[in-house]
Amino acid sequence: MLIEHRGRRPVVPDSAYVAPTAVLCGAVTLGERARVLHGAVLTAEDGEVRVGSDVVVMENALVRGRAGHPAFIGDAVLVGPHAHVNGATIEDEVFVATGASVFPGAVAGAGCELRINSVLHVNSVLPPGTVLPIGWIAAGTPTARLFAPGEHDQLWAVQQELDFPGTLYGVPRGTSMRDIMARQVDYYGAHHHDLTLND
Repeated sequence: MLIEHRGRRPVVPDSAYVAPTAVLCGAVTLGERARVLHGAVLTAEDGEVRVGSDVVVMENALVRGRAGHPAFIGDAVLVGPHAHVNGATIEDEVFVATGASVFPGAVAGAGCELRINSVLHVNSVLPPGTVLPIGWIAAGTPTARLFAPGEHDQLWAVQQELDFPGTLYGVPRGTSMRDIMARQVDYYGAHHHDLTLND
């Protein structure tokens, strides 16, 4: 399904394939021979999503771009089933495995492997060629540190400086969920005016 959002329409070259149950919403641009499989959603909220050539976005993956945090996916990238790429840059030849999450402002350098259920945190930079193990978390800048799932205290020491609430919601840490969600409801309310483009 192709959807116009905030006056912007997806751009799909003839060599690309978008499954009938996939959704491209707003300023989404696919590269040559890109493949977007069933249930995947590429949504450019008030920004953009750009996908390079020879990219496969697998079933039920989400790629989201916003004004402050567009989503850029380089060439020859696999975005696995149920993966989540939100406002991040994925450079060329990166493997984003099933269930991996990449948050706004993050960069996965060329040739990285983000293995099953791994997390690349907000504003964190994974150097080219890095392997992020299954279930591990990478956080920090200019070079992310890798944390095993049980290293919460060590992770928090790095994570709190990355400003998750400010990056994602534009609010200071400690803002109530009621206030955050009031802002989110208004923001996503723009979808009321979407226009479905398919015949």
